[in-house]
Amino acid sequence: MNYKQDFPLLAKNPVAYLDNAASTQKPKVVIDAISNFYETKYANVHRGLYQLSEQATQAYEDAREEVRTFIGAEKQEEIIFTSGTTASINLVANSLGDLLLKVGDVILLNPTDHHSNIIPWQLVAKRIGAEIQWFDITADAEIDLETVGEKITPEVKIIAVGHIANGSGIINPIAEIIEHAHKHDIPVVVDAAQSVPHLAIDVQKLDCDFLAFSGHKLCGPTGSGVLYGKEKWLERMEPWQGGGEMMSEVSRTGATWAELPAKFEAGTPNIAGAIGLAAAMKYLNGIGMDVIHDATNEIYKYLMIELQNLDYITVLGTSDMSKRNSIASFKIAGAHPHDIAQILDDNQVAVRAGHHCAQLLMECWNVVATTRASVYFYNDKNDVDLLIAGLQEVNKIFK
Repeated sequence: MNYKQDFPLLAKNPVAYLDNAASTQKPKVVIDAISNFYETKYANVHRGLYQLSEQATQAYEDAREEVRTFIGAEKQEEIIFTSGTTASINLVANSLGDLLLKVGDVILLNPTDHHSNIIPWQLVAKRIGAEIQWFDITADAEIDLETVGEKITPEVKIIAVGHIANGSGIINPIAEIIEHAHKHDIPVVVDAAQSVPHLAIDVQKLDCDFLAFSGHKLCGPTGSGVLYGKEKWLERMEPWQGGGEMMSEVSRTGATWAELPAKFEAGTPNIAGAIGLAAAMKYLNGIGMDVIHDATNEIYKYLMIELQNLDYITVLGTSDMSKRNSIASFKIAGAHPHDIAQILDDNQVAVRAGHHCAQLLMECWNVVATTRASVYFYNDKNDVDLLIAGLQEVNKIFK
């Protein structure tokens, strides 16, 4: 099926868009949902006793229910709207950190993760006097599952780990890490920015304590995101930001907090973003997450085979395709990734070049940067063929 016809930019533009790990294109149904909200029922939510405000509030809370269903959460109260994965992780790092950490405690992280799941924890550790420790990784940049149990010492109070690594596409063993952690009553925070768009996620089956993701990586609008948290943790955590809507009563000496989820949603929210995110989830569900996974995996396998057929290309990371999803980071000897990306752009191919906000992963691979191609279900073989033709052009120039 030609899914590109659902996406105005892709339908009109001949570009081979292979930067989906950074952000996905938007289908017309999402664009229309946002436009319709602004054109027909825009008002602020939760504050007005007039019809427009009530309609906007209903649409906003309907979006929360769509998210709850999409990730299999038990309650709407466990769904916190944020501006994206980064905001979600900063929220939980600060609020959960204040709740659980003291001087000398340990936060256990994965060195191959995106900076958004490293820096917030480093900041919290510095402020409180806690310590950062790291999972061991293999030469292929996989978490060494054999040593996970050894890493979970009595000093570890929080574990934060990405589900799919944005720099490599490696699928981390989240279920096994959560199982190990819960034997010691340690909460696990999952960065699911790269997994929610591709995999059918059920947070209850996964049993993660927190899960963060962004709307713009699953065909939704920028500035929309979600933090899922188990109610037992959210109830105990203090708000990270103060302002309107997150309070119940305010006095000259303090305040009491609103019920979940408002407790963590200070100020006027991104109403249109939430509505657009819900429209994206409905669109993806309409296709079927299994269909999306299979379609993406089919083109991903084609991409990997074609890249590996070029003897001047080195694809980084594990060769086990069962442990990878949608992302291929590679290098060409003698060619800088920025030059590669520029030549590809001249050939109407869009990829990402740089360290991908994963400098510790680059360190593991002993490179400064890579070229990264990432696919989604609307990509086709022609997109990959254009990439390969562009890389042949790169080789001619730098050979």
